[in-house]
Amino acid sequence: MSKENSANLSNIGAVDRKIVRRYRQYLRLERSYTQNTLDAYERDLQKLLNYYSDMGIDFRHVTLEQLDQFAGTLFDLGIQPRSIARILSGVRSFYRFLLIEKEVDSDPTELLESPRIGKHLPDVLSLEEIDAIIAAADASKPEGIRDRAIIEMLYSCGLRVSEMCNLHMSELYMEEGYIRVRGKGRKERLVPIGEEAIRRLREWFVVRQGIQAKPGEEDYVFISPARGRHLSRISVFVKIKAYAAAAGITKDISPHTFRHSFATHLLEGGANLRAIQAMLGHESIATTEIYMHIGQQHLREAILQHHPRNMEKP
Repeated sequence: MSKENSANLSNIGAVDRKIVRRYRQYLRLERSYTQNTLDAYERDLQKLLNYYSDMGIDFRHVTLEQLDQFAGTLFDLGIQPRSIARILSGVRSFYRFLLIEKEVDSDPTELLESPRIGKHLPDVLSLEEIDAIIAAADASKPEGIRDRAIIEMLYSCGLRVSEMCNLHMSELYMEEGYIRVRGKGRKERLVPIGEEAIRRLREWFVVRQGIQAKPGEEDYVFISPARGRHLSRISVFVKIKAYAAAAGITKDISPHTFRHSFATHLLEGGANLRAIQAMLGHESIATTEIYMHIGQQHLREAILQHHPRNMEKP
């Protein structure tokens, strides 16, 4: 538990703090959550525990009605419905843990409802728009060659920006046509990589050979020519915004836009939905059982047959 989070839990008892530490250990070991996710869950849990502590209520004995009051308080404080839904999701997870640990006799969150959230469909880029954004990166500069490869990887492989930033040279199997991706919760998956993405990577590797990487940064695929360190998510976000503006595209663009476009284009091309979800690494299906049913060869065939980059050259 971080010092900040520990301080924020100072108004609850020592026994209760031990339960929170056990819950955090459960999330880390049993659910394989990352440090950022653990901190987010704990911050949200603080709101619940401090709320009932101030009211003199033992959180182990709360009722559904009292949980509804807690949710209503969040709304009155001006917290957005999407954030409230996230907090309540963490509350449900906490009470499921308490039930497993026999700290409670029943789960009071079983009928707890989250606020309705209007569905916002992300923008989808056409292949022409993606090519225009790639072309906006100046290929006469090392950063431009690198950024062209980054954008192509985000689109052609459907990567999350964090996955792309943390991609290692040792995780590339270009001769076999795959890359190994470490996704959320440290889960790993194999993702097919197409010829265009491989071409962009090889162009970048020619430049990268002349860049001195800092100690510990040598295995990262995408590094800064000036600093020799791997890129941050924020820096990629800023660059993509700038390239989209330079390309004259007015859609709301972020690194995730390319991932969404990847999935949409595959689906429109006729790829199997389960294969798309597996390639995206969605937790609901990115399991050993699902991979056994789909098979890596089937995923690669989906890329070769249905991705626009490959459909251009039948």
